[in-house]
Amino acid sequence: MKRFLKKIFCAIAVIAASASLSSCNYNSLVEEQQSVDQAWAEVENQYQRRADLIPNIVNTVKGYSSHEEETLVKVTEARAKATSITIDADNLDEATLAKFQETQNQLSSALKSLLSVAEAYPDLKANEGFMNLQTQLEGTENRITIARRNYTEAVREYNTQIKKFPTNIYAGWFGFKPKPQFSAESGAERAPEVKF
Repeated sequence: MKRFLKKIFCAIAVIAASASLSSCNYNSLVEEQQSVDQAWAEVENQYQRRADLIPNIVNTVKGYSSHEEETLVKVTEARAKATSITIDADNLDEATLAKFQETQNQLSSALKSLLSVAEAYPDLKANEGFMNLQTQLEGTENRITIARRNYTEAVREYNTQIKKFPTNIYAGWFGFKPKPQFSAESGAERAPEVKF
């Protein structure tokens, strides 16, 4: 009888320890996941800030360079495409992040073209409103970089946590899956060629 009670007591102790451990791990995983979701929201916030600046920049450039219609249309189309993609942080995976990143890269490329057009118009470059918008855009690009870095760090911590033993067992039970990372833009592995 003593052996039987001892076995029952050991089983109850193991179950209680497992429940306690899984509860702690579950809570820490929830916290990590919330950090990732918050960091993703900030990434989206900064991209939205950039998208909100674009109409003002396009209108300012349009006033100075009416024959640059093709560039203005490309920027407007790229903005529309980039803002049409919304991603719920809970459904963030490699494919949706890649699609999001591709549209944002297209918008960045179109903006570079627009700003290079502005270089051809000295009056536009000297326009205080345009200079202010350009400064805001540069600041926003820096904020995007910081938001992406913070997201990357939050994802690294979360993905590491769900892969550690014994947390990986509980993560699978509770449906915690790895979150995707941003990837470098194609061609980023090559150094730019500088010619004088």
